[in-house]
Amino acid sequence: MPRTSTAAIAKKLVDLRDSGGAVALGRVLTLVVPTDDEHAETAIEAANDASREHPCRIVVLAAADERGTSRLDGQIRVGGDAGASEVIVLRSYGPLTGHGASMVIPLLLPDAPVVAWWPGEAPQHPASDAIGAMAQRRITDAAGCSDPVSTLHRLAARHVPGDTDFAWSRLTLWRGLLAAALDQVPADRVTAATVTGASDSPSTELLAAWLALALRCPVTRVSGPTGGGIVGVRLERPTGAVELARPDGRVATLTQPGQPERRLALPRRSNRDCLAEELRRLDPDDIYGAVLTTGLAALDAGSDGHLELSEARSSGRGPDVAEQLRHGAELDAAAHARAAAIAAADPPPEKPTVGEDAS
Repeated sequence: MPRTSTAAIAKKLVDLRDSGGAVALGRVLTLVVPTDDEHAETAIEAANDASREHPCRIVVLAAADERGTSRLDGQIRVGGDAGASEVIVLRSYGPLTGHGASMVIPLLLPDAPVVAWWPGEAPQHPASDAIGAMAQRRITDAAGCSDPVSTLHRLAARHVPGDTDFAWSRLTLWRGLLAAALDQVPADRVTAATVTGASDSPSTELLAAWLALALRCPVTRVSGPTGGGIVGVRLERPTGAVELARPDGRVATLTQPGQPERRLALPRRSNRDCLAEELRRLDPDDIYGAVLTTGLAALDAGSDGHLELSEARSSGRGPDVAEQLRHGAELDAAAHARAAAIAAADPPPEKPTVGEDAS
């Protein structure tokens, strides 16, 4: 629908429902996605996948060229191309790109919650943003910003209940595994913690802040190469250290005193998984709020230092990534060898030829 208006788009939605019933009515919320035209399709793909768990109306504000005259091009996607939702793409040009909230209001579902998700650069103050002000939940992604760690600290200074960030959603599996490890005997107090991750990883900052807030112990942050995410966590206890390391970004190794080493699947979470998790709740995430506002401050006040990865290795406080990768490869090779030996000793039955009884 080139050179259209929001009124024409809303009328077209009604016509689609009346004529073919193509638009589902069982939607639980409106998801507003402010982004730019270049990254719009990537955001739509993640929102479509998440909508299969949370049927919703997705309104994508794809800001295009800010120069020239004002123009609005609209697109409506329903059916297989839209997951379990309906997708409305609004491409704005010229001065109209600065009036996203005015374009969204006529397309909101009546009596349904509104969630805003910024997959790219986060606004300076999400709750005061024109779109964020109409939303019950405001989802940002500090990792998608130009300076992820600085963005996280800026969001901490301006946090309002209802704000959340994908950097926190990416920690769900890490927090679950660490909590389960500490629930086992012996129940010793953690005396110190070390968190290793990329220097530009906001999730590493939040994980260290969560440990500082929950364990009330000194936390050392070890910075590795950029773009690598979280590498590992080491918790010091009198009876021995608990270490969870993921050097390859896919498989983690959990080491505990008196127990065999365990290999656990711990892949990096996709935007689809993070978005689906955040849409499961519309109430404020109080734990995230405490970690962001209090935990980061506690981390800065009680930190045991900020080391580079080489310094941490030399002092025995950081993981030897090369050694862990080598050890993981050896474990994988041994597992494949065992599987091959079992298959050779007990080969699968031959398939019956045509005409034989295959029952």
